This record gives sequence, C-alpha cells and structure tokens, in this order.
Amino acid sequence: MIFITARFKVRPDDADRWPRIAAEFTQATRAEPGCLWFDWSRSLDDPAEYILVEAFRDDEAGAAHVQSDHFKKAQQSLPPHLAQTPRIINVKVAQDDWSLLGELAVAEPA
Repeated sequence: MIFITARFKVRPDDADRWPRIAAEFTQATRAEPGCLWFDWSRSLDDPAEYILVEAFRDDEAGAAHVQSDHFKKAQQSLPPHLAQTPRIINVKVAQDDWSLLGELAVAEPA
C-alpha cells in the first residue's frame, strides 16, 4: 500500500472550521475504491495543526486519487486556508492494513 502522513498548518482563523472546510474532499476521497483510509487528527500542542493519515491500495489507486476531480478542486479550495505548504511523508508499505501494537496488547476477555 501507499502510506501517507501529511502535516497541515492551517490559518488560525480557519483552524476550528478546518474539518468543515476539508469535508467535501475528505468524503470524496474516502469513497474512492482504492482508498484504505483517510483520517484527520488535530494536534494537542498546536490547535492550528492537523495531521492527515491516509493509505491507498497501490500505485494505481494513488494515481487515481491525484487525478480525481475532487483532488483538483481541493488544490484550488484548500490552500487559501493554509498558513504554509503542507509537509508530507509518502512511503510504500508491504502490508494492506494496520498491524497490532504488541507492546500495548489488550488481553482478550476469558
């Protein structure tokens, strides 16, 4: 899979509204057949910072995402709400789902 994490610094005046600002793009991306997940989190240290964690099935799915109409629309609609260019980590991972975090394993009920 293609695993992507991106850090978005949002303009302070738009920080509380960011989930609504990005909602259409988020919903359309989640509906893509090759999207495995597309989840936003807000920083606990900086309320104007959001982290996007996303994954796509393969190169084809990633290419379809960046060529989609909703991606092109987001390229126009999202930047006016950003304080700086987002930072990204983009890697291919040889798995297709989350792994268990064994160090914090939860015992199964008996």
